[in-house]
Amino acid sequence: MIARRALALGLSTLVALLAACSSSPKPTPTPLEPLQAKIAGRQVWRQSLGTPVAGLSVAVLGDRFLLASARGQLTSLDIGTGEVRSRLEIGAPLSAGVGSDGRHAAVVTQDNELVVSDSERVVWRTRLNSRVVTAPLVAGERVFVQAIDRSLWAFDAFDGRLLWSTPRSGEALSLQQPGVLLAYRNTLLAGVGPRLTAIDPISGALRGQMTIAAPRGTNEVERLADLVAPPARQGEVVCVRAFQSAVGCVNAERGSVLWTRQQGGHQGVAMDAEFVFGSDASDRITAWRRSSGDVAWTHDRLRHRGLSAPLAVGATVVFGDAEGWLHMMSRDRGETLLRLPTDGSAIVAPLVRSGLTVLAVTRAGNVFAFRPE
Repeated sequence: MIARRALALGLSTLVALLAACSSSPKPTPTPLEPLQAKIAGRQVWRQSLGTPVAGLSVAVLGDRFLLASARGQLTSLDIGTGEVRSRLEIGAPLSAGVGSDGRHAAVVTQDNELVVSDSERVVWRTRLNSRVVTAPLVAGERVFVQAIDRSLWAFDAFDGRLLWSTPRSGEALSLQQPGVLLAYRNTLLAGVGPRLTAIDPISGALRGQMTIAAPRGTNEVERLADLVAPPARQGEVVCVRAFQSAVGCVNAERGSVLWTRQQGGHQGVAMDAEFVFGSDASDRITAWRRSSGDVAWTHDRLRHRGLSAPLAVGATVVFGDAEGWLHMMSRDRGETLLRLPTDGSAIVAPLVRSGLTVLAVTRAGNVFAFRPE
């Protein structure tokens, strides 16, 4: 989905325009091959939110998963049992998912209102002047918000005072899709166009920029290369995807680019100690060596299945698909080890985990916890 300054051009409109220029039908999803499971795994619990997760994000907080439903309800679930630990009504539909530091949780409504709560009540609200689809980041007693025009705001988590803000990115187009916003030590990292920017979280001053992609194309849509969620981080290494153009890794401590590789795709990436994982626009999966960016393996047996962003779990990497399947593959060779069903509707939120418990959220609003064994 794309926005021109304050004017939004929906992704469905873009897809329709592109489809009108092509006589090719939508590719048929690759049929699933018969699979003899090579590892054990099982569903450990299931819950229903009634509506999909807003903003495509889930927060992991100690022994709880925190989810925000599109209708405006924050639900805390016990990681081990799925039991509802708490529920809080925000009172309005949401456009962005939840960010939390365990003490404060922040969401943004469809009316562009930032709402911050503790575990029992709404603490404060404030109106924003731009639409937000990226989940807020709560860290260091501050709430950081990124708009679709990639402007940023920082608020005091306790009383809602505006501490600083940055102007719009100046990019002609930007995605109406969750972007990159994360903390690294005492630095805020935010995606602005094809660049990962390092920002002083106290003052909002720019510390540096790391370019992931060099946009190409004959028009603004083809040159669109915003960084998209979810990013992946281990230690000082952060890896991200630039929309439909590249995957790359940076050293956040030094503020330098380690490597970039051209690849189309619109989902974020995952990583472990050795590999970075992602899928392209046709759902061909690639694993790059984290140290060099060299291709370690590819997997094309799930093409056109509407894959989710990946998740690295132990010796496996996991993808969800548009039919609600979870595909667990070996991290070092890409061999499919296990396939687990949900409710038949698409996996819509990036997969998250706590230990070996993997959480999947479907378009139907159901939440599934799985555990490979």
